Amino acid sequence: MMNLQNAVIVITGASSGIGAATARAAAQAGAQVVLLARRKARIDALAATLPAALAIACDVTQTDHIQQAVQQTLRHFGRIDVLINNAGQGLYAGIDAIAAADFRALLELNLIAPLMMMQAVIPPMRQQGGGSIINISSGATLGIYPGSAAYTSTKAALNMISGVARLELASAGICVSTFYPFMTATEFYQAVQSGQHQATQQETESAAVMHSPEQAAAVILQLIISGAAQSDGVPEAWGGSYREAPDATGKAGK
Repeated sequence: MMNLQNAVIVITGASSGIGAATARAAAQAGAQVVLLARRKARIDALAATLPAALAIACDVTQTDHIQQAVQQTLRHFGRIDVLINNAGQGLYAGIDAIAAADFRALLELNLIAPLMMMQAVIPPMRQQGGGSIINISSGATLGIYPGSAAYTSTKAALNMISGVARLELASAGICVSTFYPFMTATEFYQAVQSGQHQATQQETESAAVMHSPEQAAAVILQLIISGAAQSDGVPEAWGGSYREAPDATGKAGK
């Protein structure tokens, strides 16, 4: 169990979507948030609206950027209680159309970068006696969908890294958890590595059932607090465990 009050929470991909929503929710819960993203102007603007927030420009695919961000955080706050590996990107392509260069770039961001972030925060977490790492996977890994092989394979690999890390780091008091978000109304669909037409089509077709970033953020905070191995935002009707809160009529709503 972790108390969010005054906890130092580092969030990658914090300039928009789930990352930004989680930063706002964490700050409202009393946490001190560190915003990491390449778009410095955006995280500066977000940090200005939050108490005790620190914005650091960081490309999480670059080892030196990660090390500098972690050291700056430690100098500023003295500790890192939570890492949320949220930065990621999509790619839509059939098996016979996945470009090797695009797939390598996706692996760098969706899989290798979270691992490097974990490796950077583990030493200070060990030294302080514990911490929490939340890896943001994808609800799409719970099924099999045409055109999703490149993206879901990177996230499925992240799931395995998370599970093994949870086992290995438990004795150090470091809790590693995995979150599987549902389709979310963010910039994800406009920022895919390739397959923009397919991404736009899915976004349009799924608009009525998409979750808000705030819904995802609420589940992430509960996962930090509980320390559970995993949680998902995928509705039960889609094969997950997420239950919509009832509206005024008593029916499930958003």
